[in-house]
Amino acid sequence: MATRFQIGYAFKPNKKNFITDAVVNESKQRGIDLIKIDTEKPLIEQGPFDCILQRLSTEIWFKQLEEYTLQNPDVLIIDPPSKIEVLHDRYSMLHCVEDMMKMKGHENEIGMATFGIPKQVLVTDVDSLMNVNAEGGLQLKFPLIAKPEIVDGTMQSHKLSLVYNLDALRKVQTPVVLQEFVNHGGVMFKVYVVGDYVKCVKRNSLPDISEEELEGKNSEKNPVTFSQISNKAYEEHSDHMSNEEMRMENAVMPPDSLVTYIARGLSKATGLHLINFDVIRDSRTKKTELIE
Repeated sequence: MATRFQIGYAFKPNKKNFITDAVVNESKQRGIDLIKIDTEKPLIEQGPFDCILQRLSTEIWFKQLEEYTLQNPDVLIIDPPSKIEVLHDRYSMLHCVEDMMKMKGHENEIGMATFGIPKQVLVTDVDSLMNVNAEGGLQLKFPLIAKPEIVDGTMQSHKLSLVYNLDALRKVQTPVVLQEFVNHGGVMFKVYVVGDYVKCVKRNSLPDISEEELEGKNSEKNPVTFSQISNKAYEEHSDHMSNEEMRMENAVMPPDSLVTYIARGLSKATGLHLINFDVIRDSRTKKTELIE
């Protein structure tokens, strides 16, 4: 009799679940049973599991996972809570990219492609906000994207805003990561990483901001909030395409070698097997920028 594997999974209910009925059925045919963990019941009473896929972050869940692991040390956890912590801090996450940029020999793996991160700064208190553009400081250029530093799964942590001037900057809540907005043709690329498997797809994003538009926004006294960039994947459409669809159609994907290099570098640096991140291509320089 062929060996079957029991894989339990637990994700936040507000997250788009990639484990669909089709995935469950396909896995079953391959000897893998995907079982949704009931978070209302003690984990120790469920299973047995050969592996647990999880992305929960409550103290109660951590304790249950620890208890289950102590009694079942051979069960693989993807990924352990201690490893996931790095994903909760937007600022420290991008330091991994800076480290990869400094590594010698990476040019041999990605060819002529270049990558980086937009100019950014972490501001921990209100008094420091006005020093962002002070003489001798970092001198960030407006417009800025303001992102809460901590990502904890709440709606508030995914509430981003565009900041066009100092008046609006004064009203930003801290701690916050301020990142220069980079025109990128209204298209971003979301990269999904599962172990060694890497998949890059197109997503709609914020439209470019011209110098003329920026001048018109100088009277904007408040940060302009927007929800996190849509997770709706681009799909090819037939017949008549809108301007947005044409833009998506014409967007050039980043080189596979570059995306794979970044994906594997982040996985190695964080120790995570299950991650995703967003990249854009600077409309002006065509340089690939990792934004989150």
